[in-house]
Amino acid sequence: MSKADDAKNVIQQGLEKALVAQQPLARKNVERLRRVHPEDTPQELIRRLDRYFLTGITASGGASGAAGIVPGAGIPTALADVMLFTEASVLYTLSLAEVHGLHPEDIERRKLLVLTVLLGDGAVKALDKAVGRTGPYWARRIVSAIPMAAINRANKVLGPRFITKYGTKQGVLVLSKQVPLGIGAAFGAGGNHVFGRLTIKSARNIFGEPPPSWAGDEGGDEMPLGPDSGDSTP
Repeated sequence: MSKADDAKNVIQQGLEKALVAQQPLARKNVERLRRVHPEDTPQELIRRLDRYFLTGITASGGASGAAGIVPGAGIPTALADVMLFTEASVLYTLSLAEVHGLHPEDIERRKLLVLTVLLGDGAVKALDKAVGRTGPYWARRIVSAIPMAAINRANKVLGPRFITKYGTKQGVLVLSKQVPLGIGAAFGAGGNHVFGRLTIKSARNIFGEPPPSWAGDEGGDEMPLGPDSGDSTP
């Protein structure tokens, strides 16, 4: 197995692990933020999530860029940066789902939701083919309406695209050559910030507008805030 294949496996395993680990953290994250900022509307809390997400991935990208100028440090640092970006993106996406009142308990639906946000328009086109019809705001349909057979077909297509997109952009999969001096800096804080902005834009398209108020404030069913919801780093 080549080093590129090894890197692909690491990225794939990292995504699968994040999909499991970040689900309960996302719910606790939103519950905590609602307690700390009870005046926030759903839209205001989403803007807060946006800032935390961008700050976190930009900081990790800056660390990657600094290490990238050290000979021999670029490849493993870039791989670590992809893993951190993936974990942050999964937490961000699943936190948005909680704000929208969506709880993707099935891991395959959760995976498709995250991949659709991360891959943007390309993922939407694949969904159109897998489901056989088009429509805006895929998030709710992914969580509750699309048949599992179509979910599984879409994941088989989008999973490899995610690995190639983020692995190649970060220089992780180009392991047969010496990583050029400074490639980490080129894809560092600025690169992660751009990726983050694109992820946020894609999430808006996938989730649509958040509800104007929290469920329960206008007579709906309020999201329960359980007593065991501890703090979680945004």
